[in-house]
Amino acid sequence: MKDTLTTGTTSTCRVHVDRDRTIEFMGDEGRVYSTPNLLYDIEMACRDLLLEFSDPGEDSVGTRIELDHIGATLEGMWVDIQVTVTEVKGRAVSFDILVSDPLEKVAMGKHNRFVVDVQQTAQRLQAKAAKVAALPA
Repeated sequence: MKDTLTTGTTSTCRVHVDRDRTIEFMGDEGRVYSTPNLLYDIEMACRDLLLEFSDPGEDSVGTRIELDHIGATLEGMWVDIQVTVTEVKGRAVSFDILVSDPLEKVAMGKHNRFVVDVQQTAQRLQAKAAKVAALPA
């Protein structure tokens, strides 16, 4: 990871809340941005920011999330997801999160990610898969 990633680095991405990002269990009139999809979009916003500072062969994985989903965003609206680096400790990076739609604050929270070497991670996961395959059924 490049040493140019510093506390205060900020990125904002806009996400359009399409039908696939909404809940369905409250009927068509109740289709709002689902928390699991919001969480995914937050993780991708943080990952995308980190990729700008990653060396070849690096990526990142989420290690912690703290999220308050406080506003309902209707299908067809958009949200801006603002992520701000609050701490860089080696390969561990912490973020503050603020999500807003055109009318109100939608969510706030914290997210931690860890920068990994993709090839080393794949090897570690293959070794774990081999151990799982050897377990009795």
